[in-house]
Amino acid sequence: MNLLVIGGGGREHAIIKALRKHHPDAQIYALPGNGGIAADAVCVPSIGAKDISAQVEFALAHQVDYAIVAPDDPLALGAVDALTAAGIPCFGPDAKAAVIESSKAFSKDLMKKYNIPTARYETFTELEKAHAYLDTCSIPVVVKADGLALGKGVIIAQTLEEAKEAVRSMMEDKIFGDSGNCVVIEEFLTGPEVSVLSFTDGKTVVPMVSSMDHKRVGSGDVGPNTGGMGTIAPNPYYTDEIAQICMDTIFRPTIDAMAQEGRPFRGCLYFGLMLTPDGPKVIEYNCRFGDPETQVVLPLLKSDLLQIMQATTNGTLAETPVEFSDDSACCVVLASNGYPLSYEKGYPITMSEAAAACTYVAGAVSKDGQLLTSGGRVLGVTATAATLPDAIREAYALAEQVHFDNKYCRDDIGKKALAALEGKK
Repeated sequence: MNLLVIGGGGREHAIIKALRKHHPDAQIYALPGNGGIAADAVCVPSIGAKDISAQVEFALAHQVDYAIVAPDDPLALGAVDALTAAGIPCFGPDAKAAVIESSKAFSKDLMKKYNIPTARYETFTELEKAHAYLDTCSIPVVVKADGLALGKGVIIAQTLEEAKEAVRSMMEDKIFGDSGNCVVIEEFLTGPEVSVLSFTDGKTVVPMVSSMDHKRVGSGDVGPNTGGMGTIAPNPYYTDEIAQICMDTIFRPTIDAMAQEGRPFRGCLYFGLMLTPDGPKVIEYNCRFGDPETQVVLPLLKSDLLQIMQATTNGTLAETPVEFSDDSACCVVLASNGYPLSYEKGYPITMSEAAAACTYVAGAVSKDGQLLTSGGRVLGVTATAATLPDAIREAYALAEQVHFDNKYCRDDIGKKALAALEGKK
């Protein structure tokens, strides 16, 4: 079987390793892949994640049986549409459905129309009107770029001046390009955050094990937001009772709403949730597997990932087994010091055999057989264990077996989750 995975980060590496678990003999191509992924798939660095015409040409030439489009950009640009039109079945939403992530204004309007719980908000395309609205808002307040911004287009402003500067930097300075032409200003919610990835075929929705991301670059949740510095699963705040509330008020209503809008969603829909005093509310939707949530969720999947993915494409998810382990998982991201701002790269990476087996490479290239750092988030090290404390200890022990100059990681991944577990005792 010939499989194609579009993307080149830690998430894609995790997907490829999960596919290999049940299909060790499959030929897996990664476009573009990276230096670490090359150990588990055939990488084609000359074809980028947004080069859709080249992807279609490659898939046809290499008789690809099934394609997985993992990142947000190619999904929003219609990679699934193009591959499907060429006769290549795909995992992932078409462009009409991917808008649930590529436009925050669309997703907020969808939630308002279908009474899906979320923060109060307004959208703006004019700076003066946005600033005038901010004068009426409670502080802190959340400012979001409408479009895709590599997971960094959200600013939680602690003062009115900071909020106005955030709007100005997005709309005038274009710090996120055209993604900031429209901004969403919304109420600041409080409570534990939960990430829930879900499989869906447009009719049935099957949530995966919950997780907790750590977005801030510094230990203690300080510093700027990043793409994610680590994750744990399952999230102890996400009880069976809350899961049922989310299914009834958020998950099923969202899938039904997208179908009603003529945008049936197939693939992986990510629910970013806040467990507020008023109940669970949606912070954001993503139209794909999260990164680094995927690196703790998929290692706990016992069922055949490819079979589940194909069921989302074929509309047979209701009849397909989806089973997760009762174990826990922790992923510690090893980054280049200075990320997410400026950082040096090109440092050699070495690791033990045990660490390599549990590592998902995000930002590295291979040169003359040597893996070199090439990104801000270099790799994630994931450990699974019967308990969360054991998974966290093992992940950090494995992280110590990975070496490169300029290595940086948070030292408190899972600390909040452990505190939550202690509080339940």
